Amino acid sequence: MKHRSTRNGLSLAIAMALVAPLAQAQDTSAAAQGEETTTLSGVTVTARKREETLQEVPVAVTAFTADALDQLNVEDLSDLDAQVPNLTIYAARGSSSTITAYIRGVGQSDPLWGVDPGVGIYMDDVYIARPQGALLDVFDVERVEVLRGPQGTLYGKNTIGGAIKYISRGLTVEPDGQASITVGNYNQLDVRAAASGSVGDGALRGRLAVASLNRDGYGDNLFSGQQVSDKEILAARGQLGAYVNDNLDIQFAFDWMDDQSGVRGAKMLAPNRFAPGFAPLDSRYDIRSGMPNVNDTEMKGASAAVNWRVNDDWAVKYILAKRESDTETNIDFDTLPNKVADVKAFYSDEQVSNELQVNYDGGGRSRGVVGLYFFDGWAGGQVLNNFFNASFGDTQGKIYTDQWALYADWTFDLTEKLKLDVGARYTDERKHAVVLNRCYTDATFSTLAVRCAANNPTPIAANFDKRIGFQNTSPKVSLDYQVTPDIMVYGLASRGFKSGGYNIRAQATAVPRSAEPFDDESVDSYEIGTKMAFMDQTLFLNLAAFHNKYKDIQLSVFTAYDSNGDGVDDAFFGDFTNAGSGTVEGVEVEYQWLPTKHWLISGNFAWLDAKYDEFMYAGVNIADEQEFTNAPEFSGALNVEWRTQLSNGGDISARVGYSYQSDVVATTEIVRTGAQPITQDGYGLVNAGVIWRLDENWSFSLQGTNLADKEYRTTGYNLNAALGVLTGFYGAPRSYSLAVRYDF
Repeated sequence: MKHRSTRNGLSLAIAMALVAPLAQAQDTSAAAQGEETTTLSGVTVTARKREETLQEVPVAVTAFTADALDQLNVEDLSDLDAQVPNLTIYAARGSSSTITAYIRGVGQSDPLWGVDPGVGIYMDDVYIARPQGALLDVFDVERVEVLRGPQGTLYGKNTIGGAIKYISRGLTVEPDGQASITVGNYNQLDVRAAASGSVGDGALRGRLAVASLNRDGYGDNLFSGQQVSDKEILAARGQLGAYVNDNLDIQFAFDWMDDQSGVRGAKMLAPNRFAPGFAPLDSRYDIRSGMPNVNDTEMKGASAAVNWRVNDDWAVKYILAKRESDTETNIDFDTLPNKVADVKAFYSDEQVSNELQVNYDGGGRSRGVVGLYFFDGWAGGQVLNNFFNASFGDTQGKIYTDQWALYADWTFDLTEKLKLDVGARYTDERKHAVVLNRCYTDATFSTLAVRCAANNPTPIAANFDKRIGFQNTSPKVSLDYQVTPDIMVYGLASRGFKSGGYNIRAQATAVPRSAEPFDDESVDSYEIGTKMAFMDQTLFLNLAAFHNKYKDIQLSVFTAYDSNGDGVDDAFFGDFTNAGSGTVEGVEVEYQWLPTKHWLISGNFAWLDAKYDEFMYAGVNIADEQEFTNAPEFSGALNVEWRTQLSNGGDISARVGYSYQSDVVATTEIVRTGAQPITQDGYGLVNAGVIWRLDENWSFSLQGTNLADKEYRTTGYNLNAALGVLTGFYGAPRSYSLAVRYDF
């Protein structure tokens, strides 16, 4: 049973404990100061490891301040999907906190152990290697930055598609904090609170932030009577900083997240021929699963950072971090009480990283950063498969990763207006796979079968202990020219790299090549763009156009095979292979316009053309038959906000937003096997909100999302050939909430 009442009681206890001692607010925003905003201000970002305004950075980056995140009602990272051009991000198929992220058609949809994600997630400069738990809820955040395109010369991990940086609020000398309660439909009850301050003269500073996020399910398990697609998350972050002197500080941080939400509901898109008594349901969230409603993930991390300003020109930063997560989940592929395809899985991972950064800025004609990065981690677990209550398999193992990298990125002022930025990154990565996949006689998984299948005379499907290494050097060069004080143009060329590895789900006996390593993939990216401001800083317009050559594309595909030699595919496994090559090109537009002091118009538009040049399958190039996953041709968003000051010193703002994406392929399938990919037609979403700041302390927010209650698929399973399974997972329905917040 779920423990909703315990969580809600804890939520209220946290809220009351933290609201009671609140002190005087110190909001420094223009609105809180009673000032009317008449120009747009550039957001400060650290995309290049140094503070710059967004309009100065010759990189395609979108940044959101804490105020902007509140205004757009961003509750977790998936809510950024429509607000960043060519970003697709959502919860993975069976989980509410496992992330799937794509940027410009590059990403990773399968949370396979030991495979690097295509889009890197960073929490306070620490790389999160696994997608489980990485769909971070947004609370007590200072800023979120999304960098598009390969990122290697500035980061310890060469994230091939792009990077998402989650930056927590920093430490303060004076007391600072906030507490909020949010209620909404589906019995939503969220409590967030944070407090910061210092001891003595500010030499010792601390901050603690907590969140309890709860909501009933969007659907029900009609077989068990339990809710599905609910939310039940506890999270906490803490920081402690020792400021030895003006030039040296040591900061410690920890974060913890416990997700005990139930399984996600999924809709049968077609009847399952192996369960003729069950027709698809009308609801897109209801299921009839006979498996336990357990889908738990716990993630935690700790870090220590030393910041030393050697002198006015040089600064050194060292970060030591450890992270780990554990997941227990039940995946009922068929969503029925029948034992057609029932999977119980346990995932675990652990990582330790060390990063040394040396920054130089002497105020002259050059500045930059050099970094040395070490990563040591493993990911693994166990998966228990029950197919038709007749075939029982146990997949288990670990992938160990040992990596070091040296990166540098340097900017040279060739003239007063022309700048050259050059960088490179060398990576040496070793992977060690220990895999054991076996077959059993029954669902107790205690007695080995005599053989796995008619064409496999042993109970062993795969048993190997293998190692492989990858080395890569990825360069970057860019030029930017300041045409006028308000217009900058740039061009860059860079290379992205993602290492290969082993498929822990290999079926080596039936498909021998599945036990062999898959290759690393790379992207050569060419981009031109401009950052522009017009009409006395009341209009920002940023443009980017790119052309990418994508090679040795890594793909996870469910592959059916003949297990008994009768010529009919009656089993499947999660295959992982290199498809070949592709060309991805597109255009991105971002805009902000302040036509008057009361109105703000913002949004983006993106065009993406992603095509395979080569896709080898069974010795045949089937590129013309395949489509890229999570790469809509058109997408964009428009937000219109009205705001005004009130006579008592407060302010009120109202926003309406519309986002759109064209049709998209949600899963990767080999079309020649007859398994057509799950797709979603083009659709638009309408959101709106009103925020009333009563004074510098109190604010009230009324928010609504997907107000037209649009049904849209984000992903799904297509196992129709072997298991009769065709299911889709859907985005959230119409939701609305009311929040009260107190700042001090």
